[in-house]
Amino acid sequence: MDFYTVILRQSSEQWVALCLENGIVGQGETQNHAITKLKQAIESFQEVYESKSDIYFAAVSIRELHEFLTVESKEPASEVYELRAVYA
Repeated sequence: MDFYTVILRQSSEQWVALCLENGIVGQGETQNHAITKLKQAIESFQEVYESKSDIYFAAVSIRELHEFLTVESKEPASEVYELRAVYA
């Protein structure tokens, strides 16, 4: 089981979880559901990554993090963020 750093952000009626180590995201109606979806996505990615030699991933850049936190929408941006340690 690996340790990941995750930022949670509310987007409309959904929560989005972004893994900083690999850029994978999960989305759900609650924070815990978003993290569960993120864990599933990480596990699926790991299976493919270990079986294929041409798969690439990278940590989220500062620019990408800024875009994630300041995404433009018709609704006011949420100022509620949470940083969590997640094991997947």
